[in-house]
Amino acid sequence: MPMKSVDATVSGFDSVFEKFRSDAPNNKANLILFLADKDPSTSLSWCPDCVRAEPVIYKKLEASADDVAVLRAYVGDRPTWRNPQHPWRLDSRFKLTGVPTLVRWDWQNDAVKARLEDHEAHLEHKIDALLSA
Repeated sequence: MPMKSVDATVSGFDSVFEKFRSDAPNNKANLILFLADKDPSTSLSWCPDCVRAEPVIYKKLEASADDVAVLRAYVGDRPTWRNPQHPWRLDSRFKLTGVPTLVRWDWQNDAVKARLEDHEAHLEHKIDALLSA
């Protein structure tokens, strides 16, 4: 089954996340990928770690035989993300410290089951381990 994905920004996250959670029992893996926004002048992410990790993550998820759902959550532009009061930095569910962050969401406990932080989200063996967690 192909990877299913949905996108959200900070402002629209709550409604998209509720739908993601309600669909979660239908999937083998439910992931949230926190990413930096694309720079409008280049159409590339302003975050070099995101540029490096995204193709690797998508390759691994698309190759999975399991039903995988991905909520891509865009943190905003660089100044928005750098704000220590960014909502996802403060949210007790996510406690983001960097992007990209790939989270496996446990729908039964409504909590993070496993995560890959910005320094490891591009490593194929870690993505494999997260998918099989």
